[in-house]
Amino acid sequence: MNRALMVTGWLVLLALTRVSATDQWPRFRGPQSGVVADDPTLPDAWSEASNVVWKASIPGLGWSSPIVWDDHIFLTSAISSSEEPAPAKGLYDPGDDHGKTRATAAQRWMVYDVDFKTGAIRWERELRRVLPLVTRHIKNSYASETAVTDGERVYVYFGSLGLLTALDLNGKSVWSREVGAFDGRQGFGMAASPVLHKERVYIVNDNLTHSFIAAFDKKTGAEIWTVNREEVENWSTPYVWENELRTEIVTTGMNRVRSYGLDGKLLWELKGMTVNTVPSPFARNGLIYINSGYPGGNPRPVYAIRPGATGDISLKPGETTNEYIVWYQPLLGTYNTSSLVYGDYYYTLLDRGFLLCHDAKTGKQVYGRQRIAPDASGFTASPWAYNGKIFLLSEDGDTYVVQAGPEFKLLGKNSLNDMSLATPAVVRGSLIVRTQSKLYRIARKG
Repeated sequence: MNRALMVTGWLVLLALTRVSATDQWPRFRGPQSGVVADDPTLPDAWSEASNVVWKASIPGLGWSSPIVWDDHIFLTSAISSSEEPAPAKGLYDPGDDHGKTRATAAQRWMVYDVDFKTGAIRWERELRRVLPLVTRHIKNSYASETAVTDGERVYVYFGSLGLLTALDLNGKSVWSREVGAFDGRQGFGMAASPVLHKERVYIVNDNLTHSFIAAFDKKTGAEIWTVNREEVENWSTPYVWENELRTEIVTTGMNRVRSYGLDGKLLWELKGMTVNTVPSPFARNGLIYINSGYPGGNPRPVYAIRPGATGDISLKPGETTNEYIVWYQPLLGTYNTSSLVYGDYYYTLLDRGFLLCHDAKTGKQVYGRQRIAPDASGFTASPWAYNGKIFLLSEDGDTYVVQAGPEFKLLGKNSLNDMSLATPAVVRGSLIVRTQSKLYRIARKG
């Protein structure tokens, strides 16, 4: 073979390898916390009948998000052996127990590998079949934690089982760890997903019995360290923040926001959150953003924090900034959705169908509450963005498309007509959407 041709082929292969190694969606909200690089092949309009490459039925109930590596789409579910009360849309806490529900039959905790190209289930694995010992909110599921992958293994955490498991890409168990299953303060179940950084997997479990953050060796499952936490419940996925000064693990909680070093030692903390902390921390443009916003709570805070903090950085009465808190908004926090920083703007999606926009660097309001659409209400999935557009998926299965930038403008609405709580994945020209009963791959056709 001609030497020049060989070199050219090698360079092409190298380029393709680089693309395949980076163009993945390995965790909750993806590598950039919902922001996707512009790609003209990505869809901005779809329905049940248009721009659907395939749809697959997924048994059971699970609100975990899909993750994608190469041709593998991983997601989890819990299948009950009897009838379960159906979740309802919107914000509600029915009955004396405010929605707390105890299972009356065994559940099958499942992991699925769906083929990216065809939608066929490549394999499924049952990790446990047992009656749950902990309760959940009627709107939650026993499989709400999103898995994470490094392309060699998929790491699955079921907090309601107290089980952390690593599977290879063929579905074979590599290791499992029993970490304990505990009820939280209200008995509403779990949702905080595992996170992966280099050679370690981290989990947070805040509950009434033994709240902790723990690090495990990703190859063997060996526990590296565990640190106790003074918390009682939490649904927020921790965030590994690689900033200009160090790498730290940032967690929220009802009592405190806490950041830990990779050795488990506390770096900094702050108080001033609401109850029911759900949104996940995320970093953009050198700042980390923290928020929580239980409806009716006061404050419902958002904090933008710069690197290098140490000790207690809580704001004093009357303060809105300090050495490390760049800006603070006392009533901007969200209940379920994590916020989005896209370009220069910080977008807040409120559960009841409003969008707000602030300057991401200063916290100054760009526009206040904008009703997304007259029929838009009930949002749990977090927003995402690409191609100058923001996408907002409602619990009705409607995705509202909004113009990015300083002026609010609704551009369109795409309906799948099925309850949706899971945040989608966006990868290689495709949108992977999970509804209550289906998994969709959506892409521009032609």
